[in-house]
Amino acid sequence: MTGHPGADTAGDPYVPSHGNGGYEVESYELDLDYRVNSNRLTGKATITAVATQALSRFSLDLDSLRVAKVSVNGRRAGRYAHRAGKLHVWPAVEIVDGAEFVVDVQYSGNPKPADSPWGELGWEELTDGVIVASQPSGAATWFPCNDHPGDKAHYRITITTDSPYHVVANGRLVSRRTKASRTTWVFDQAAPMATYLATVQIGQYEVLELASTPVTQRAALPASQVRDFRSDFGRQQDMMKLFCRLFGPYPFGGYTVVVTDDPLEIPVEAQGISVFGSNHVDGRRGAERLVAHELAHQWFGNSLTPATWQHIWLNEGFACYSEWLWSEESGGPTAAQHASRAYNRLAGLAQDLVLSDPGPELMFDDRLYKRGAITLHLVRQKLGDDAFFELLRTWTRTNRHGSVTTDAFISLATTFARDAAAVRDLFAAWLDSPELPPLPRAGRRR
Repeated sequence: MTGHPGADTAGDPYVPSHGNGGYEVESYELDLDYRVNSNRLTGKATITAVATQALSRFSLDLDSLRVAKVSVNGRRAGRYAHRAGKLHVWPAVEIVDGAEFVVDVQYSGNPKPADSPWGELGWEELTDGVIVASQPSGAATWFPCNDHPGDKAHYRITITTDSPYHVVANGRLVSRRTKASRTTWVFDQAAPMATYLATVQIGQYEVLELASTPVTQRAALPASQVRDFRSDFGRQQDMMKLFCRLFGPYPFGGYTVVVTDDPLEIPVEAQGISVFGSNHVDGRRGAERLVAHELAHQWFGNSLTPATWQHIWLNEGFACYSEWLWSEESGGPTAAQHASRAYNRLAGLAQDLVLSDPGPELMFDDRLYKRGAITLHLVRQKLGDDAFFELLRTWTRTNRHGSVTTDAFISLATTFARDAAAVRDLFAAWLDSPELPPLPRAGRRR
């Protein structure tokens, strides 16, 4: 019986050209050599996967880098073809359903960000260094992968680059060794991670040790930013304590903030890491809500990752609501005041966004962030504080390092409600219809 070729897409309609069927990845081992001056990347990726069907052919996502060699289970591939962002591989021996297999890909080139409907994504040169920002579909600019948020894997990332540069990547720094003018950094991310959250940051950075409890927190940033940073991020430790109390234990081994020497339009979250631009550091806490937003993504987005991009409000609505929770905690406007202001703004904008299925064009629309946060605030009003925050802690605990959907959150929320039907109706009105429902008056909290 002949095996089936794996599908060339994993079927996410928001990013139809990315992701692949027929297998699930267990681990990525990336060995990268990067030269900053010439933007030259040479890589070897070792991908361990399990076939979910018999495979006579399978595909990986890889953009414009050049492939030199492909082998499967130690044998040179029967053949491979690399075109239109896909690396198609025909193994010399068919892979049986359920079998674990190992793919080695050697590749090189000058990495560059990929054009997308959401701007340029992936590996990008800074004035002096590198930023990698891949959400939702930029991972293939720097390594061959199954670029789908639902396929989470273990990562070991080795990067050799010029010694003046400091490297930050996901997970624990296992080793760092210098030979001549080059330094090799090895990072291990044991917690399952989606491809879009894998990152490498390279720059001439100083490292600050910010805290050791309840979570190790560090910052990597240009020396010129240190003074303002200490003011702007001075309350991050208090945010961490608040979020651990409200959301449950921090899900990873540590948290690193990177500040680039270049301005960035928006900060970027990665697993265990957040990246801010020089413009987010002003010495006046001008971007403090973003500090809270990016930290909250470690729970909502990074540990609990959307099964498909349709569910992105579970990332952004929660992170936006976390900004309001921090504001409330730190003496700013309450979450109710933020919800009321956001509602008044939304009421004056087009009402064509369905939160539970916004479509690719609107998945990063600010209305999704704000309407998602208002929805959570109304659930909080309906349940009362004790039940609402117990719901959030149960949500993060039961889905830790997993993939989540809107239906799963609604189902869990109803178990915390005195009136499950009323909670379902609330979600239906706010998530499934483009029209903005009336904003209920705040009732007394139980």
